[in-house]
Amino acid sequence: MIVIEDNFEKHFMKSTYIALGSFDGLHLGHMSLVNKTIKLAKNNGAKSMVFTFKNHPLNIINPDLAPKILMDTECKVSVLRNAGLDIINMASFNREFMKIHPEDFIIHLLNNYRAKGIVVGFNYRFGYKNLGDVNLLKKMSKNYKFSLSVIDSVKYKGQVVSSSIIRTLISDEGDMKKVNKLLTRPFAIQGKVVHGKHLGRKLGFPTINLNYDKKFVIPKGGVYYTIVQLDDGIFKGITNVGYNPTTCDNKLSIETHILNFDEDAYGKNAKIHFMERIRDELKFNSLSELAHQLKKDKLYASKKKLQINFKN
Repeated sequence: MIVIEDNFEKHFMKSTYIALGSFDGLHLGHMSLVNKTIKLAKNNGAKSMVFTFKNHPLNIINPDLAPKILMDTECKVSVLRNAGLDIINMASFNREFMKIHPEDFIIHLLNNYRAKGIVVGFNYRFGYKNLGDVNLLKKMSKNYKFSLSVIDSVKYKGQVVSSSIIRTLISDEGDMKKVNKLLTRPFAIQGKVVHGKHLGRKLGFPTINLNYDKKFVIPKGGVYYTIVQLDDGIFKGITNVGYNPTTCDNKLSIETHILNFDEDAYGKNAKIHFMERIRDELKFNSLSELAHQLKKDKLYASKKKLQINFKN
């Protein structure tokens, strides 16, 4: 798969079918667009392409309203590569791009990337002030002779799958089992391992503290069963998201005890896959009570299967 960052400067030699959207999270609904695009391209001797932005448009238009991100670029590229996509274009949304009128945006796709077909979701909007919609695309597809595929909403147990709903499930409910069904893969956060208070080691439960990026959505406070990628190793983990009420911390931390692991991880990159929420974060009367609960949490995690699908 080819990864480009192009704001309509390149000119392709080969025809394409292009899926349009933000694709944050690459959930079930997004993948229905991607898979349709790949199929159309293969059937018509063209290249499949996703056109998206490397930054959320609201970060330029109104930063206060910009949502937390579900997926980093590295993961997005990996998922699309495994799906069989040929090209992903992660354009830069800036003040100049913001002024592109809807008709001109589509014409650029046709002229620069030789688009033979465009694939969008049922509620897709685009161009200056989001004035472009599916109705405009239908008119333009007739006038400019390109195929248009409008993909209906994808539902899970009667609920429409969307990035905003997934963000709510993560941050407000911590329902990782449902989240991971909608994403088709476990939700994950990654970052460098940094020093903490070292209290866990004193309790017999050494932990790694994650220096996470605050632009990503963070799971609801509580204790989770997680799977940890550290270097080339894959381990079971117990992750606490919160303020450690027993020790009265005033800073949100993501702290993980890795089962069957006792090595120096400081400075290394760790990826925490959130599999299941075990319980709320609790305030204990003593550190011995906390240690007793941690033993229960560890026993629960130890009985889980160490399996994860990294291909999706």
